[in-house]
Order: sequence, then C-alpha cells, then structure tokens
Amino acid sequence: MQKWWKTIFMAAIVSVSLLNAGSDVKAAGKDCKIEAGVTVGDIDVSGMTIPEAESAVAAYVDSLQSVPITLRLEGGQDTVGTAGEFGIAWENDGALEEAAMLGKRGNIVQRYKALADLKKEGQNYPLHVSFDENVIEGILHSLSETYNQEAVEASLTKTESGFQITEGQTGHVLDVEKSKEAIVNYLTDSWDYGNASINLVVTLDEPRGNAETLSKVKDVLGTATTAYKSSGPSRVTNIKTGCGHLNGITLYPGEQCSVLECITPFSTANGYELAGSYLNGQVVESLGGGICQVSTTLYNAILKAELQVDERSNHSMIVSYVEPSEDAAISESGGKDFKFTNNKEYPIYIEGTTSSDKTITFTIYGVEDRPANREVSYISEVLEKNVPPAEKIIPTGDPIGYVNVQSVHIGYKARLWKVVKENGVEVSREQVNSSSYAAVPRTATVGTATADPVAAAQIQEAIATGSIDQVKAVAGAILAQQAAAAAGAQPPAEGQPPAEGQPPTGVTEDPGTGATDG
Repeated sequence: MQKWWKTIFMAAIVSVSLLNAGSDVKAAGKDCKIEAGVTVGDIDVSGMTIPEAESAVAAYVDSLQSVPITLRLEGGQDTVGTAGEFGIAWENDGALEEAAMLGKRGNIVQRYKALADLKKEGQNYPLHVSFDENVIEGILHSLSETYNQEAVEASLTKTESGFQITEGQTGHVLDVEKSKEAIVNYLTDSWDYGNASINLVVTLDEPRGNAETLSKVKDVLGTATTAYKSSGPSRVTNIKTGCGHLNGITLYPGEQCSVLECITPFSTANGYELAGSYLNGQVVESLGGGICQVSTTLYNAILKAELQVDERSNHSMIVSYVEPSEDAAISESGGKDFKFTNNKEYPIYIEGTTSSDKTITFTIYGVEDRPANREVSYISEVLEKNVPPAEKIIPTGDPIGYVNVQSVHIGYKARLWKVVKENGVEVSREQVNSSSYAAVPRTATVGTATADPVAAAQIQEAIATGSIDQVKAVAGAILAQQAAAAAGAQPPAEGQPPAEGQPPTGVTEDPGTGATDG
C-alpha cells in the first residue's frame, strides 16, 4: 500500500515537471533580485535589483574617469590624460537583465541546476566600456601639430668656390588613424582599468637625396639672360626680389616647381614695390610689376635644359625682352603660372642672379646625360602681325592738363619650335607652344576736369581731332598758362616751352612697347 502511494506521488511530480518543461518563471520586473554569485567585471551585484546593479556599475565606471592613460610618442614627450578625457562610458549590453533571469528560467529541474551551478562556480559578465573616438581623434590631431616634423631634404648652395651640400634630416609624422585604432582597441579589449600606457603609431619621413648624389650636380644644363636696362627703380627692385625667391632651389627627380608659389605673395613685406604691369590691354601700377621678366628668363633656361614644362601662358600684349612665344606670364589674380617638373634622373639646382648693368640670368645645374654631339635651339615664328590703325583717346575726370600716353602694342600670333641637331644635322623639329598677343593702339588718358570754360572747350576740341599729339600740345599749353597765371607772369607764346623753373606739363608717355609687363 505504501509503495503504491509513493508511485502515485512521483508520477504527479513528473507530470507537473513535464507541464512546465520549456517555460520560464515570470520575473518580477525591475524589482527582481539578482541571485548570489553574479558579478559584472569586478563588481558583485548579488542580491541587487536591476536598477541597483545599474547604479553600482555606473558608479564604478565613473570612478575610472580619473585613471591616468599615457600616450607615448617615439622621440617625443609622453602625454598623460585620463579615461574621462577620452570619453569613457559604460555600454549596457543587457548583461544585468540576463543576470536577473539566472535561476528563474525553465522548469523546476532547470532552475535548480542553474542555481546549483551559480552557487558552485558563479557567473561573471564582462564590463563593456566604450570611448568617444571623435574626442580621441581631436586629441591626436592636437598632438600632431606640435609633434609632426617634415623631412628636410638634402640641398645645395652655390658659392664662389663651388657647391656646398647640406645634409637632410629625417622627419616623423603621427599617424592619427592608426593611433586612434590602437588606443580604442587597447582600452576596450586589453585594459585592466588601471594606469595604462599606449604607444602611438609614428611614420618616419625620410629625406630625399644625400651628399653622394648631390655631389654629382655640377653640369650646366641650360642658361638664359634678359636685360631690363630701361626699367625704373621699382621694377628693378621687383626683378631682383623675384629672382632671389627662385635662386637656390634644389629640385629632385619627379618634383614640380610652381613659380607663382615660390615668388608670392606680391606684397611690400615680401619685398615688392609698385611698378607697371599689363591689365586688360593697359599698363597699370601694381605690386610686383615686372615679375614676368623673371619667370620668362627662367622659362628659357628650363627650355634649354630640356626639363618638362607643365604650364605656361603668354602675355596679353607683346613684350620686348624676348622673341614672341618665348615669354612666360605670371598673374596671381588671373591664374597664370609657370610650372615645370624635373624629369631628369638626378636633382637639379636653380641659380638666379642679377647684375649691376640690369640683366637677369638663370642657370640650371644638374648631371648632363645628353650626347655631346646633340645641339638644341629654339626658333620663334611669327604667323601674323596686326598693327592698330588708329589712336585711342580716353577722357577722364582727372584735372585738365593730365595726359598719360601708352605706346602702341602690335598684335602677334606666333609659335615656338624646338630644333634638335646631331653633328650639325637637324634630326627633329617640334612645336613647343603657340601664343596670341592683343593689338592695342597708342592710347592716351586725358584729364578734362576744370572750372575754366575756355580751357574745357580747348581740351574738348583737341580730343575731337583724334590726335594724341594735338591733345598733348593743348594740355601742355593749358598747364603753362595756369602756371604763369599763378606766378603772376605772362604765359609763353603759343608753341614755346614753359619758362625754366615752371611746373612740368603733366604729360607722360611710356618708353615703348614691352617696357613694362605683368
């Protein structure tokens, strides 16, 4: 009878267990307490509700904010920050909710087993923290501004006794992206929440060239000279300044030179003065006027050295110091630049000099690899010539008597040929460039502002003739009459020059085509 009763009781238990198989005991929400033996990282959350455990973990992570983290730079000073400065935060990945369900999921047997295992072995959930990558990247960029050092290329200096060689210097650059990756990976995967030291990723920037290579640079590959004997003091200054900015450049194989970048800005602080330059068919005063003679002279030396010309522009109007199509204009506002690349196997050195007799010379040094029997020359071919048929007079609001005359500029279409001879026999002829120069008539800007109706009528009548020389004569006479009246003297007879010591007539004329340029 007793045995039969035990059998019925065990069957009832099994039946209940089978009915509950695969189902969970409903947790009591946020108030459900976590069983004993559960930890998150090093934090014991046993007996806590989910909100209590969240507070405990958050407090622990908050305590980590002051933990020092050292960033180490090769060859530089260590930088010490804190986990808080790197934007540490706790990533709640559902571990606490999972912990609260331990021993409360499944049938009675499963729950019993889970509690037994928990009591015996415990259960640890990793503490997942994250860091603000944008903040870390900002810190690294700040470090790079003071740490980064570009390589200093080995270079040459031309002296009276020859070339002097300056050895290069290795540079170093902080790799921001790889360093950020190293920091984040270490702090999220390997950090033990104590003081940390992380090596940042640095890339070495090796200089190009060395003394052995540069010692071979001594051959003259090309040279060119132009004269500026009619230039005034300001234009002379600008030519010397621009030449100085280009003198001494060492250009390595494959390296490009932008003349505009080397010689700008056109400012008084950079050594430039106001002088004549071309603008929309007129000669105007601008800082750096005359600089195009510098780039043009260099252009011709580069051609003779047979370096690669990447960008070149002709002037808007013809210049007098080289043949048509041999010029190279520079314009900061107009986007005109002269660029060339060292296409040789060895470095080149650019020497620029000016002389007391107003000439500028550029010489390109390198390693001569062209055959001795090879001769290169350049020929300018004029395709079209356009002489303006008439003069142009432009009245202005300047005081009467003012006349500024710009000489005629003949228009041209031209092209430049490169001719190669071997043993005196032409073997090739190729077109280097083509150029088009605007035709601009002899032009006068004439001041007409006066309170004297007689003088106003005289200058208007002169303008109506269309003759600049007539305008100049009338303007000169008006100025002479004004000067004589101011001095209380009789004006000179018509056609006679002002008396000695009287003010100048105010009539000016540029010295000739191409005397000034852009």
